[in-house]
Amino acid sequence: MTIPTRVLGRTGAQVSILGYGAMELRGQLTGPASDLSGPAITDEDAGRLLNELLDAGVSLIDTSVDYGRSEELIGRHLSSRRSEFFLASKCGCPLSMAPDAVTIGQHDYSAANVRADVEQSLRRLQTDHLDLVQVHLSPPRSEMEAGGTIEELQSLRAEGKVRFIGMSGTLPNLPDQIAMGVFDVFQIPYSALQPEHGELISRAADAGAGVLIRGAVARGTASENKNWTVQPLSSSGPAAQDRWEAAKLDELLDDGMNRHEFILRFTLSHPGVSSAIVGTSNPGHLRSNVEMASRGPLPNDVYAEARRRLAAA
Repeated sequence: MTIPTRVLGRTGAQVSILGYGAMELRGQLTGPASDLSGPAITDEDAGRLLNELLDAGVSLIDTSVDYGRSEELIGRHLSSRRSEFFLASKCGCPLSMAPDAVTIGQHDYSAANVRADVEQSLRRLQTDHLDLVQVHLSPPRSEMEAGGTIEELQSLRAEGKVRFIGMSGTLPNLPDQIAMGVFDVFQIPYSALQPEHGELISRAADAGAGVLIRGAVARGTASENKNWTVQPLSSSGPAAQDRWEAAKLDELLDDGMNRHEFILRFTLSHPGVSSAIVGTSNPGHLRSNVEMASRGPLPNDVYAEARRRLAAA
């Protein structure tokens, strides 16, 4: 069982089509951020999970300054294997000096904060460079221009601390961000249950950028254990279950495929997608996601029919 790889746009980097979203390692929180707590996980279990995902062939890890303990755990457990994976983090986040905190509040895209974010990430991740730094939360071009965001990232790239510059983008600002022509990679939300960015994924890929997908399995909402109890993040459309049922997608499941697998492989079927980011702190779920991703995209006729039904619904 081998996870296929794809080229991440003009970066030229080969990345596994299944990426790991490390927000699930943020840990249990207290105080004003307690509602942002992640699953309880010990340092030892986090280390086993991180090493297992590399052993399984997952070669892209996505984290952030404001994902609690995530960066620190990756640095502690994977710094000795740094050459084995493509490491992505974020900038523009409120700076937190506490490694067990998830920071909340207004993002800051000033040059000083962008540099402080990157420098802190390098220390926590125990590395001398980040493969990708993504501007977090899709700010408008005007805010980045006012803060000198892009110029500072370009300076960090010239210093060798950052290899590529990216944008974690969404509507309404994503079209303008693509048109800027400065981003090597875009991270965009997309799945069968959140398809509204599908055309913009194609536009970004056609411009030569690599495209990472967050929300690739719609937070696992169609899985048996969650059973539609959560909704995709940043979604403005119908509820996930309503969209699924209106399109009658159950009729397209065959050969033992469950809804969760269908959604992941639907995401991987978009021709503009380089890698689909899925987060978990559960080793069993990791193994299941690896197995599903290893089967690759949906058959062409199934993908085409699913898109037709979703558009009609």
